[in-house]
Amino acid sequence: MTIQAPDQLPWDPNCTQFPSRKELPKIPGAPEDAAWVWGKEDEIGRLNLLTPARVKAAAAEVKTGEMFRLDLPVHIPETPAFGREAFQHSIKTLVKDIAYDDTYTMNPQSGTQWDGFRHFSHIDTKLFYNGTKPSDIEPGPCATDRCGIHHWANHGIASRAILLDYRHYATTHNISYDPYTRHPITMSDLHACAKFQGLDLRPAAQGGDVQVGDILLIRSGFVERYHELSSAERHAAATRSHEDLCWAGLNQEDDILDWLHDCYFAGVAGDSPTFEAWPPQKENGYMHQNILALWGMPLGEMWDLDKVSVRCRELGRWTFFLTSAPAYVVGGVGSHANATAIL
Repeated sequence: MTIQAPDQLPWDPNCTQFPSRKELPKIPGAPEDAAWVWGKEDEIGRLNLLTPARVKAAAAEVKTGEMFRLDLPVHIPETPAFGREAFQHSIKTLVKDIAYDDTYTMNPQSGTQWDGFRHFSHIDTKLFYNGTKPSDIEPGPCATDRCGIHHWANHGIASRAILLDYRHYATTHNISYDPYTRHPITMSDLHACAKFQGLDLRPAAQGGDVQVGDILLIRSGFVERYHELSSAERHAAATRSHEDLCWAGLNQEDDILDWLHDCYFAGVAGDSPTFEAWPPQKENGYMHQNILALWGMPLGEMWDLDKVSVRCRELGRWTFFLTSAPAYVVGGVGSHANATAIL
């Protein structure tokens, strides 16, 4: 076992054990709780953990060879929330009866998505991951491609995924809630769900089932509920005022923040539009700023986890190989996920 010393910068992603959130070093010019530890020029954050050795080990998760696409169709949701643009598709005739093209107009963060490091800053300092500034992102003379989504695309995303099907756990344990309301999923809820699935949520270094570089997936029921609603109900829910928007997701509590950090996930994703319970609690604020700006951890939303969760339940196993190919858009803020689970 190789243990990474907190103050020995930059960190070596090949280590097998890393510092806890409480042990993070103080980095000049960085906010408190920042894990800008992979080098001053780093632009991929926790994806550094996806070393060739870990990717090779993760490929051993392929047992049956069954594949499950984890993206929703690009036109879903038909009415995106937060005022985002709906997907538009038209077919262009090149030569009548002979050849055709597509034309897409889309906001990749209207549906199944990765939030990239340019998406959300540390609010108090207005700094994005690893010191990226708003002037790097906004069009203008100072704009750069720093921390653009293309760095993820160039590196690639392939790892072992671990799925927590909280929605099924809640349904079978008489915990009734609507995913279109603010239902906070606590750390004790996650432990109970994991125990029900036969998982130990401690890091492997502590004897648990979570391995460094895993991608965490949380199913809270948004996609299931979306398909139950009428078009009018979906529209009404998505166009609620910003103050009235609410969804189920992870609770903004220190226990969850510590766990998310200390497990050294390479990325996290859920089926809800916000991953975290929305709106956030005022005490700890937006979990987005911890995950993206402070820790450099890819954050996925509105992933379709329904079919793969059913098959995992049938097989009695909750880990599998996952691949994702973000769009190679230089300076991009986010991307559709292009994610596949391979069991």
